[in-house]
Amino acid sequence: MSQNEIKEILKKTKVIAVVGLSTDPEKDSHKVSVYLKQHGYNIIPVNPFASEILSEKSYASLFDIPFEIQKTIDIVDIFRPARDVPPIVEQAIKLKQMYGRPLVVWLQLGIVNEQAAKMAEQAGLVVVMDKCLMVEHRRLS
Repeated sequence: MSQNEIKEILKKTKVIAVVGLSTDPEKDSHKVSVYLKQHGYNIIPVNPFASEILSEKSYASLFDIPFEIQKTIDIVDIFRPARDVPPIVEQAIKLKQMYGRPLVVWLQLGIVNEQAAKMAEQAGLVVVMDKCLMVEHRRLS
């Protein structure tokens, strides 16, 4: 994925569902989400163990997000171990089939799952893998 393609993604998108968003301010998922929120992105926390994160209602899964919000999701940003990625990607694919979005599945720095990436791409999703949304936004802004 080229820098220009990533720049386009960051320019065109506004709503990010963060799967694995932690309530712990020391965790990367929390820091990245705070940064993105400060830069105008709408964050939808997905964490089954929290009711609210960053003053936003948290949901147990992508499917638990109300449909009127589901159909606004641009990026599914994943902060989960690589082995947990396929079922999340399957949910993103179902949402894409229903609403034409999300547009992008983003696997954060250190997260690589080729099988899930291939599934997502075959379903028409753009895949960014092993990159940090915050780092890319800072670099390209």
